[in-house]
Amino acid sequence: MLLKGKGDKAQIEKRIQEIIEQLDVTTSEYEKEKLNERLAKLSDGVAVLKVGGTSDVEVNEKKDRVTDALNATRAAVEEGIVLGGGCALLRCIPPLDSLTPANEDQKIGIEIIKKALRIPAMTIAKNAGVEGSLIVEKIMQSSSEVGYDAMLGDFVNMVEKGIIDPTKVVRTALLDAAGVASLLTTAEVVVTEIPKEEKDPGMGGMGGMGGGMGGGMF
Repeated sequence: MLLKGKGDKAQIEKRIQEIIEQLDVTTSEYEKEKLNERLAKLSDGVAVLKVGGTSDVEVNEKKDRVTDALNATRAAVEEGIVLGGGCALLRCIPPLDSLTPANEDQKIGIEIIKKALRIPAMTIAKNAGVEGSLIVEKIMQSSSEVGYDAMLGDFVNMVEKGIIDPTKVVRTALLDAAGVASLLTTAEVVVTEIPKEEKDPGMGGMGGMGGGMGGGMF
């Protein structure tokens, strides 16, 4: 590690500008990654994270979290952030309502997308033990920065609470889902598993035991 380097600041700044210009024109993700690394080193943007723990399992688990956070931060720096908790997708629904479909197929497609955009927020609410459709309607009727905090069980300002997602992650997920859906429309057969509902264990059996015991003693 070099500290307090004595390099020519003018030359360093010139090289930084050259790298920035190269970033603007390159289309290779690999080149962008390497250029950004070089840019960080020249502009004092390098940090070393050391992860520790009491066991290998703990260290690996922490490293995975750090890696996820680092990737999310890079994505956020690249394309910005949007509201988390599925709120950003919900905010995409009103513009779809203003579209005028050219035919019945387009109308059906728009309705499918609108329904799909609700699913992430509904799933989060459902996993928190509340009615997803009610939560979604409440969010849709609230101001643009309000969403549902599943940890608190309350509606909050998502930006102030730090409940955000990188724009790139949300955009990529939506595009990938659209790609899979397009592929399925051209498939003749799709094989899937039917979800099984878990039944509440044998309270009825206890009732049966009580009846049998009562009959025997009578």
